[in-house]
Amino acid sequence: MRAFTKLQEAARRMRDDAITVYFVARDPRTPISVKLLALAVGAYALSPVDLIPDFIPVLGYLDDLILLPLGILLVLKLAPEDVLAVSRKRAREALAKPRSRFGVVLIVGIWLFCLVSFGYLWWLR
Repeated sequence: MRAFTKLQEAARRMRDDAITVYFVARDPRTPISVKLLALAVGAYALSPVDLIPDFIPVLGYLDDLILLPLGILLVLKLAPEDVLAVSRKRAREALAKPRSRFGVVLIVGIWLFCLVSFGYLWWLR
């Protein structure tokens, strides 16, 4: 149980750092090289194309588990201290905002609709 708690804490820190990278990239005081690195890390995170395809067992997700945290860490290390402090503060504020119940209901509704539709089509088969 203790390992699961540590894993949750690491995931929470990674989420906070990813949002911090977003704010670092948007700050006008951030050097262009750091902005480009942040863009590359974000693009890799959202890209369906990986260095090692995800369908390869274990190794497919290993590149995501190594490259993304290293990219985020590198952006945070290269960002100017004042920009990093402001970006961390903005990330904490963004995470503290309440979430829209309507948005949550909408997303859950879409997933349920997709699940029911898939089940119905499978049943007709």
